[in-house]
Amino acid sequence: MASEEKKGESSAVIKERVNKARDVQLNRFKEDNIYCNSRMDKSQIKKYCLINEESKTLLGLAIDKLGMSARAYDKILKVSRTIADLEGSSSIQTPHISEAIQYRSLDRRLEV
Repeated sequence: MASEEKKGESSAVIKERVNKARDVQLNRFKEDNIYCNSRMDKSQIKKYCLINEESKTLLGLAIDKLGMSARAYDKILKVSRTIADLEGSSSIQTPHISEAIQYRSLDRRLEV
């Protein structure tokens, strides 16, 4: 099947996945007085965005090579947490970090 013939997820499937991720976040933050990953502060990022050494290395390289700030580091972790939530993963994996870096890189190109 040619790539243009491939069908993506239906809107209903995507909506269900987003709703599940929102529920996960509401449950995660019920004691923290916030409702979603984007609202995490530094201490919450440390608590909820744990990553393995491979992911730390990848993120560190991206920050160095792309000239990103410490603030960008935190944003990438928050987006990675959301990507993991959308996948139904309880932990952030290296592919989640990689995808978030790509989004941040795109953001930087659009800001110029």
